[in-house]
Amino acid sequence: MGPKEDSDLIIRYPDDPYDRYWIPWNKVLSRPPGLTEISTTSPIRHLPVDHYDAPSAVIQTALTPKNASKIEYHWTSDAQGKDPGFLIVLYFSEFQTVQGDAKREFDIYLNGIQWADPFSPDYLYSDALFNDKPAPRYPRYNLSIVATSKSTLPPIINALELFRVLDITGNGTDRGDVSAMIAIKETYQLKKSWNGDPCAPRAFAWDGLNCSYAISTPPRITTVNLSSSGLTGGISISFGSLAALQYLDLSHNNLTGSIPDVLAQLSSLVFLDLTDNQLNGSIPAGLLKKSQDGLLTLRIGENLCANDSSCMPPSGETDSMNPSIVIVPVVVLLFLIVILTIYIMRKRKGKFACHQQDTSLKLEIRRFRYKELEVITKNFTQQIGKGGFGKVYGGFLEDGTQVAVKLHSQSSKQGVKEFVTEAKYLARVHHKYLLSMIGYCNNGGHLGLVYEYMSGGTLESHLRGACSTSPLTWKQRLHIALESAEGLEYLHNGCKPQIIHRDIKTSNILLDQNLGAKIADFGMSKDIGIESSVNAAPRVVGTKGYLDPEYCITGIVTEKSDVYSFGVVLLEMITGQPPILDQSEVAHITQWVNQRLNRGTIDNVIDIAMKGNYNPDCVWNVAELAFECTKRAPSQRPTMTVVVMQLQECLELENFVERNHHMPSGSRNPHSRIDEPNRD
Repeated sequence: MGPKEDSDLIIRYPDDPYDRYWIPWNKVLSRPPGLTEISTTSPIRHLPVDHYDAPSAVIQTALTPKNASKIEYHWTSDAQGKDPGFLIVLYFSEFQTVQGDAKREFDIYLNGIQWADPFSPDYLYSDALFNDKPAPRYPRYNLSIVATSKSTLPPIINALELFRVLDITGNGTDRGDVSAMIAIKETYQLKKSWNGDPCAPRAFAWDGLNCSYAISTPPRITTVNLSSSGLTGGISISFGSLAALQYLDLSHNNLTGSIPDVLAQLSSLVFLDLTDNQLNGSIPAGLLKKSQDGLLTLRIGENLCANDSSCMPPSGETDSMNPSIVIVPVVVLLFLIVILTIYIMRKRKGKFACHQQDTSLKLEIRRFRYKELEVITKNFTQQIGKGGFGKVYGGFLEDGTQVAVKLHSQSSKQGVKEFVTEAKYLARVHHKYLLSMIGYCNNGGHLGLVYEYMSGGTLESHLRGACSTSPLTWKQRLHIALESAEGLEYLHNGCKPQIIHRDIKTSNILLDQNLGAKIADFGMSKDIGIESSVNAAPRVVGTKGYLDPEYCITGIVTEKSDVYSFGVVLLEMITGQPPILDQSEVAHITQWVNQRLNRGTIDNVIDIAMKGNYNPDCVWNVAELAFECTKRAPSQRPTMTVVVMQLQECLELENFVERNHHMPSGSRNPHSRIDEPNRD
């Protein structure tokens, strides 16, 4: 039976009894130097070696030194020598007929210590050497296969397999989390198959839970999804004991009473859904503050309360507010926006009637006259950017606040419609990772938008433009990816109706002086009706290279169209390459990355500007996420909520590596498999 390729690097063989993942020598960047590959088409028989049989196709190739008597290979420990160690399996088979005085014999050393007795492989038989107990713990492992003094032929090696030993002592879920979940189970008398440890083993985690799995600490519960679980009574204060909780969904139950203050004390909480319950009373001020700061997606009913001025307590109230107070201002605001939009769209000559600032709704939107823009920008002398709508100028308000002014160009293909669209969405949407609009202008035939100023420029300029002289580190790129993803996730899930951006790209991700990211340019954005998850667009809009192929074919835009574009952005951040490579034999970045991965490892595609300062496992995870996002079928792409969670996990991995002062080499072991403790 032939091999079954599971990805560009990994091969799985149908005749492998353990269905292991194997990586060929020629696809490993760090293959030992000075070696040559030899092979045979003769069948290889297996000697009984305690079930360490490798597929015949693996053993039919081997490496041997060209002009030396030694093979050397190394790998590093992810835990700086603190893990329990490795089990090592070395596979050998002789291809050449050894006659007369010829002899192939070699010693094997691990970190200078003899690991096995002198060994001679058998002709066309596969044999394996392995250790019964974990090898001694080292930060770095050096394997040497050295020809003995009796040997007339150089050493060979056919395959190498590594198993990281996991220390399962103390590997159960955090005790505080276990106690909290048991209390929750008893409180609601849940009819779920919740038995044993909530998070461990990983494959048997409790239904409705997601957990984080770090190497050095017990698993922590990060997600509790009890939507439509028949919960009755009040919200248990035991939820407040889940200190690592990030996502809590209690929607579509029959919960009563008020929202407990303990939920506001969950520092990691970023999503809370309490819709379709019978709750009353007040919303804790801490939850309101987090939602208004864009740190929490808070759903309390049919309306979302997250970083919206209409969700703020009435004057004089600081501790809490009644949920019923939230609904009326939001409905009024949406109604006014709809009426304003209809009125604007009927103005055929480009006239735009800006609504006055409504202090009762606390809209921080100002109407500017054209002459004011001239003063703010010093007569439009400092151009800081240019887009489809027009040029962007820098300036200062009268109080010294630095702003960016986008002025509509008469020659622009984007006109009043796009201007209105962007003004409408930016007046409505507020989030820490979305660009804020300060005001707008429609005066004397001039259209303009005034934004907060982002001194760091665009992400594109840092990857390939004027700012690329100071390259972004991998960790900086990861932070930018996560913040952008959170902003996009808010558009998809935090807005009613849902907003599809339709033009996600690196030039529409702006950075501040600290490299904090915000999504900009809502001129092509589109509402998706609450009752429908799809919407047929009259024309396909967006930017070449970022466009969802299915959207281009069907004209149907969904939130998965944004997910595709964001996947392209992730690949740009990894590689530093543009989405369309004009000088390459492959046009699109997804093809380019795939092609180069076929020739080697992840190091073959990573932006050289990072100079090797990255954790390869983390980059691998982000690359895999990018390919998930850019799958052809929209249904196979993840949601932005999933994207955010996976990027958070990648950042946690990066922080762990940084804390332990360890940066792996980026190599993947040839014809080997390493069982990672933090992966499924």
